[in-house]
Amino acid sequence: MPFTAWFALSLLIGVWYAFETRIARPPMFWMGEPKPVDRMNPFTWTRTLRNQGFMLGYSDLRGNSLWAIYALTTPQQDATSLKPPEGFTADWRSLYRVAPVHFSGSGYEPGHLAPSHAIGIVYGQEGLLDAFRMANATPQKAGLKDKLWVRLDALEADSFAKQFGKIWVTSGPVFDPPLERLHSSWRVEVPDAFYTIIVAPDAKKMLALVIPQTVRGDEPLDHYVTSVDAIEKRTGFDFFHELDDAEEDRMEASNDPDAWHLRELARQPRRTSIKTDKRSEAKESP
Repeated sequence: MPFTAWFALSLLIGVWYAFETRIARPPMFWMGEPKPVDRMNPFTWTRTLRNQGFMLGYSDLRGNSLWAIYALTTPQQDATSLKPPEGFTADWRSLYRVAPVHFSGSGYEPGHLAPSHAIGIVYGQEGLLDAFRMANATPQKAGLKDKLWVRLDALEADSFAKQFGKIWVTSGPVFDPPLERLHSSWRVEVPDAFYTIIVAPDAKKMLALVIPQTVRGDEPLDHYVTSVDAIEKRTGFDFFHELDDAEEDRMEASNDPDAWHLRELARQPRRTSIKTDKRSEAKESP
């Protein structure tokens, strides 16, 4: 390739990177992008993927996004007007092109990190379609994916976003040793649990939960309340590092479900989601 072509390509990449890091990405985080505590640990290395309405920190090594971040406000549209896809589709941005077929026969199903229902009603059809990319999917057992996780998503959108006006949510998988990958594919590591951190910035409140894969789905959500500090220790990430140190210490140590009226809401049944129950077969072979 001639020098002028290399120069033009390098310039184009530089402009794109500057746009992403300085303009497009910062408003989509609250108090900074999660950063690894130990930068030498490859299991916490991520590539930042921007989507309509949410951000992902994708790990090609684990075959999972290690965090998903999104803001929710009062819904702006009727979810019934949206058209969800038939199921998850492979994401061209992942190195190994993980597809739904890699979950086949594993005992796990692709579960959303950024919820399709809430993303769709707040960010529209494009956000809904992005939520069905495989970079936003992680292995979940049925009791978690179809019941308890859906109930938690409903609380975020239907209760907390309305109560506080705007909330920020960070969710992701928790991996405990020993390492386990899907029996049907070495490309995808199996999480032991999932965390969610909900922040109401105006009220200066945080709510953190860690939910194991083994739930039936009908358990009260307040049973899984923990602190952000505890989640940071299990995941190896430093969240909200742009906060004032004293404020960060106070908020991240909190584990009070009553500040969110969670005990009153913890047993609410799940609502019907706009996502389809039937998953499409893989569009790519392993």
